[in-house]
Amino acid sequence: MWKRLLLSCVIFWVIFAAGLPARAQDETPEPIYVVQSGDTLWDIARRFGVSVDDLVQANNITDASLLKAGDQLTIPGLSGISGRLQTRPLAFGETLSSLSRTYALPEETLARLNRLTSPAELYVGLQIILPYDAVTEDPSVQPDTQRMEVSSGQTLLELAVLQGSEPWQIALANGIAQPAQVIPGDVLHIRAANVQPGEPAASALLPQIASAVVNPSILTQGKTFVVKLQAPQDLIIKGSFLDHPLNFFYQEGTWFALQGVHAMAEPGVYPIDLSFTPSGGEEWSFSQNVRLDAGDYIFDPDLLVDPATIDPQVTQPENEQWNALAAPVTGQKLWQGTFISPVDRDFSDCWPSRFGNRRSYNDSGYLYFHTGLDFCGAVGNSIYAPAAGVVVFAGPLSVRGNATMIDHGWGVYTAYMHQSEILVAPGDRVEAGQLIGKVGNTGRVTGPHLHWEVWVGGNQVDPLEWLQSSFP
Repeated sequence: MWKRLLLSCVIFWVIFAAGLPARAQDETPEPIYVVQSGDTLWDIARRFGVSVDDLVQANNITDASLLKAGDQLTIPGLSGISGRLQTRPLAFGETLSSLSRTYALPEETLARLNRLTSPAELYVGLQIILPYDAVTEDPSVQPDTQRMEVSSGQTLLELAVLQGSEPWQIALANGIAQPAQVIPGDVLHIRAANVQPGEPAASALLPQIASAVVNPSILTQGKTFVVKLQAPQDLIIKGSFLDHPLNFFYQEGTWFALQGVHAMAEPGVYPIDLSFTPSGGEEWSFSQNVRLDAGDYIFDPDLLVDPATIDPQVTQPENEQWNALAAPVTGQKLWQGTFISPVDRDFSDCWPSRFGNRRSYNDSGYLYFHTGLDFCGAVGNSIYAPAAGVVVFAGPLSVRGNATMIDHGWGVYTAYMHQSEILVAPGDRVEAGQLIGKVGNTGRVTGPHLHWEVWVGGNQVDPLEWLQSSFP
């Protein structure tokens, strides 16, 4: 039996290796790009690394203004690539290797198609160019495919037999040139007759993870993002982003991690680092880049305040105390749905200063940002809890005046400053809409108002998104 198995493997690799040059020498027609809404000739030329003149000549274009969505343009200069092309955003969990396996294209071809010089240039949300048939309504679903993890000691031939496929089909689909390239733990893309449509596309993540999403796919300074993983409850998940841990919590079949981005974080491309430990298994690490955009915050006029309230000997210890209050991550999620306004309806859309605005105090230069959302109000106006939570601080501070902080669970906190009265105490459980204090004029202020903060994962974020959206 083993002799027959060995002979089958030898015959397969002889046939497979012999067939590779013939495939490479096939002549292929030039690829076609399907024009998307908003595309211009200049956009398309830049995307494919060709000149506008070459596009015009290849497609006999006489009037570029007549270009419309759905038109098909021949793309010159892409040797070895054929068929129709379209673009879609890169999904979380996809890498150049997993795309190669999903769409049966060599990594070199995909890199050339997308003008990539390094896999590090890929980030979640990047518009990537792929074969037209690969673009589905849900990019995480690819018809007639499934992922399969290679077991210890398993050969390509054995895997093919188990899946009702052929070794050469698996090899071609996954860019495998030698049997030794297949090692235990590899996740291969399988096309087999017994695979039902709707199986997940090949992914760089563990097979136990049915889907993975970062929302939004493009991050913004001072905003909240959510990582969602459909995975078993016994999977241990850890993560980090920009030196902050990602804390995952399980709810109704999905793992969630909420994280705020610092309002003054430098725009760029940064990795989300994750590690997974299956039950009884070894830890497995994964890293993928995401793009961080500027928040386009405005610059407030220079503010004149009591010099004592910007003295580092006063502000530094208070900031450290305040940051430490919002650092613990409790496992019980206490809020439900969208936050309600912390002030009466008459003042709920009156904001003398919004979150993220760049700040200067006493001609200091714009070294600061506004860490919350200011609501208009007079001394004595009511302040309400926007969601259920537990009070972790209630007392006077030099800069923040009479202040309160509430823990809502999962690393989410809200804070209330400059109050004239505090009506709760540490340890109190509060509910959404409960009266917790009164607007005041205490601390570093230029007039009575409520300064309201929302903290997520150790960073202040824009409170308006929590009033307008439901997390997670």
